[in-house]
Amino acid sequence: TDAGAGPISVRVFGETRKERQAMAGANLLQLTDDTFEAEVLQSDVPVLVDFWAEWCGPCQRLGPLIEQLADAYAGKVKVAKVDVDRNQHVAAQYGISSIPTVMVFKDGKLVEKIIGLRARRDYEDVLNRVVG
Repeated sequence: TDAGAGPISVRVFGETRKERQAMAGANLLQLTDDTFEAEVLQSDVPVLVDFWAEWCGPCQRLGPLIEQLADAYAGKVKVAKVDVDRNQHVAAQYGISSIPTVMVFKDGKLVEKIIGLRARRDYEDVLNRVVG
């Protein structure tokens, strides 16, 4: 490789990673191993966490729905994403072996888990149960 060539741009569905991150909604949190406990386990509102990876096709298809849920439930539920490749401690702690995996936490406890890509109403049903 040419050391002076600069960073490599990764394109997924026609967007670079940087463009995609900039487009992430204001209501969507990007969590790390270091921020998970404070943002999820110590949260005073329920938290939906999408465990995903950049190379995962179903994860990429779920992404826009997760952003829509973040906007729709703003103020009632925190919605967050964890990149399992970059945050292996939290992924291992919760036994993530298939992605996408969506977990919902309330009062610091895991209350719901959805593995794989599902219909929007499945996620809404879970959120409505924990909010109500």
